[in-house]
Amino acid sequence: MKFSHIPVFLHEAVDALNIRPDGVYVDCTAGGGGHSLAIAQKLSEKGRLICIDRDPDAVKTLNERLGTFPNVTIVHNNFFNIKRILEINAIAGADGILADLGVSSHQLDTPLRGFSFHSDAPLDMRMSRQGMTAAELVNTYPQKRLEQIIYAYGEEKFAASIARKIVAQRQIKPIQTTFELAELIKTAVPASYRREGGHPARKTFQAIRIEINGELDQLDKAVQAMFDCLTTNGRLAVITFHSLEDRPVKRLFAKLCTGCICPKSFPVCVCGQTPRGKLPFKAIAPNEEQLEKNPRSRSARLRVIEKLGTASNNNNNNI
Repeated sequence: MKFSHIPVFLHEAVDALNIRPDGVYVDCTAGGGGHSLAIAQKLSEKGRLICIDRDPDAVKTLNERLGTFPNVTIVHNNFFNIKRILEINAIAGADGILADLGVSSHQLDTPLRGFSFHSDAPLDMRMSRQGMTAAELVNTYPQKRLEQIIYAYGEEKFAASIARKIVAQRQIKPIQTTFELAELIKTAVPASYRREGGHPARKTFQAIRIEINGELDQLDKAVQAMFDCLTTNGRLAVITFHSLEDRPVKRLFAKLCTGCICPKSFPVCVCGQTPRGKLPFKAIAPNEEQLEKNPRSRSARLRVIEKLGTASNNNNNNI
């Protein structure tokens, strides 16, 4: 199956990077190459683009779509390692960095990847195709740990009931497929909940996927590392798809934009704190046209921060 992904905020995100033809840019989650291609087409021979993805399917597709660009470097790695990646590629700083934290349409729509409850397939959910599978997780994690994951990462109010059902079922027979797990979840929640709209397994599948891929493990540190890798006046654009991703990004951006914290009664600043960044605009949500093209983008948000020089005292009220 061809790697496909409908880029969310394609033009908004690329435009927000203020691309210079001779600049250096990084797409931390290049996926199918939609954003990367748009960036590469704006660069001159002196420009450079680093495309990062941990999914081997994505890396293969990126090589097919962008391999002919002499100034594009494709890296099979996790963007959490961005500082080391740039160091290896002899890049002192980037003029723009993009991170699309969403799961790609390819991963969701390829049954064998085991991400979706809409198709029957082995429970996998690994973005990198390495490490523990979702099947191994549901069949080995203690009940209390399962409950914690489903509640914290899925914000599922029936987490305790679902975890209890999973443990009871695996004592009879291991849970191996997406349909087995989805049907089990249906039986673990009240009928009234099943009628509320949306698949009752959606939140649990999200929670397991986040745990399997470590999507929230030190996300704030990874975003901080991206910001640190920017040159002065460089921009970081982050696209999130649920509140668990968006909250730490929003908090960090607010912290980076915070200046003096001295009491207003102080005649002069004694804390010495100055803002390190500013927000060019408030967070962007998808418009109706974008939602029509890609209904999965409904909860998406685009946040952008620009790195300031050390002597800047800009104020910012766009948080």
